[in-house]
Amino acid sequence: MIHATVIVDSGAEVDSNVVIGPYSVIGDNVIIGSGTVIGPHVVVDPYTSIGPDCRIYQYAAVGTVPQDLKFRGEKSFVKIGAKTTVREFVTIHRGTAEGGGITEVGEENLLMAYTHVAHDCITGRGVILSNNATLGGHIIIGDYAVIGGLVAIHQFVRVGDYAFVGGKSAVVKDIPPYVIASGDRASLHGLNNVGLKRKGFPQETLLQLKKAYRIIFRIGLSLNEAIERVRAEVQQIPEVINFIEFIKSSQRGITR
Repeated sequence: MIHATVIVDSGAEVDSNVVIGPYSVIGDNVIIGSGTVIGPHVVVDPYTSIGPDCRIYQYAAVGTVPQDLKFRGEKSFVKIGAKTTVREFVTIHRGTAEGGGITEVGEENLLMAYTHVAHDCITGRGVILSNNATLGGHIIIGDYAVIGGLVAIHQFVRVGDYAFVGGKSAVVKDIPPYVIASGDRASLHGLNNVGLKRKGFPQETLLQLKKAYRIIFRIGLSLNEAIERVRAEVQQIPEVINFIEFIKSSQRGITR
């Protein structure tokens, strides 16, 4: 199911159950898993691995060398997880030696049109990048996070699990898990209650997260004081522990 106009390098490994549309180009050292469908005019550059059952739409550019002045042509990689959808004109760039050498898009992601995933970024499972969302280099996006349209995220920022970043936001500091953030510069607006309920989080979990959020962000304590109080007063369920550990481990600082 590979169109006659497609160019596939002899060093590529393309499963027999892959569909590739007209005028696409598949480079050397590319691996494409079973059931994946690649549309017309797609370029997949060397050292790219695409998992099974993905869908890549027309004019996407995957595995391109990074837009990083420190890049010196070293071997680096792009990995796309299973069941991920990459829409029109998306760009995903290879990693760099200084950033770990790999850009990784997780399983079951949806990258809407014109999104950009720069070098050394990592996204978790079920992430949604809405139209024109832009990830600078070395960004980590947690599982099931949603990034709104026209959002720009600064290099080295982390966005936690199940967070929601509203459209047209500029994100320069870490976004904790389970919250809503938006604005220029982005600020927090409480828990992502709607998103968490849709994902099946029980009411008791939301209550404990709300307590932790209030202690850390709403009553004026220092970070260390707030964390100790959360440990003393809030049930240490996995979500609360994840919330605290994410904040403690921040290198860029936390959006407030």
